[in-house]
Amino acid sequence: MLPSSGNRIRALVVISALLVFQCLSPPGVPALENSFRNSLGMEFVLIPPGTFMMGSPSSESYRDGDETRHPVTITRPFYLQTTEVTVGQWRALMGWKLFGRHRGEGRPVVKVSWHDCMDFVEKLNKLGQGRYRLPTEAEWEYACRARSESAYSWGNGIDCTKAMYGNNSLKSDECIPYVKKQGFPVDGPAPVKSYPPNPWGLYDMHGNVWEWCSDWYGPYPNHAVSDPQGPGSGEVKVRRGGSWFRFGFYCRSANRNYGRPDNRYRTLGFRVVRIAEAPR
Repeated sequence: MLPSSGNRIRALVVISALLVFQCLSPPGVPALENSFRNSLGMEFVLIPPGTFMMGSPSSESYRDGDETRHPVTITRPFYLQTTEVTVGQWRALMGWKLFGRHRGEGRPVVKVSWHDCMDFVEKLNKLGQGRYRLPTEAEWEYACRARSESAYSWGNGIDCTKAMYGNNSLKSDECIPYVKKQGFPVDGPAPVKSYPPNPWGLYDMHGNVWEWCSDWYGPYPNHAVSDPQGPGSGEVKVRRGGSWFRFGFYCRSANRNYGRPDNRYRTLGFRVVRIAEAPR
């Protein structure tokens, strides 16, 4: 099946951006690969450095008071997993250490605490296929936006064809008719890659499951910063992206959420960063 014109355009945008980035590499320094796939089948795409406005403008609908808008510079490229970590990828590395029932190898793994994610990353690093970590909150939003300044990477409105949300038969059932039409499970996340990727080739940055970040949750600065890591300590960790459980506005690029690092919820998963290192 040939890709749609929209997907072709998105692919050309990603390729063009990466080609420009590669051309800016210093002479004599080996170019980074545009993508990477490890032995677990985890796919990564290279995210170029750049500056963006983190947070939301005062005019954005449903914005919260903790979304103070400020300039952020990401100074180094990094690889971000194109999907949330799946049940199949988790089992391939961690065995059957899962909490609750997980149906479908291609669905995102959920009910993983922040500490569980750290265990996954530690074991992943021992494979000798690069160095991995959780994304910072700033890296996550930068990649989610993919150069956009709107509420979502595609614009200021959301509907059931663009992301997995409102799939809760008891609390938020807006998208259940669409979910059923597509053959996705009701009251749970969809298999990864079920919805269109953003312009940088990343799937489910909006919706499906919340995703852990590395940062402790805290207030944003009101000035420009580079490569922020969040507070040095805290009680709750950042999670981003919204989920199938509730409303579409929770999926906004700027929306923030948090949880205790030992929390395990059926709406909560993660994706990982692979540190970008030039080939030797």
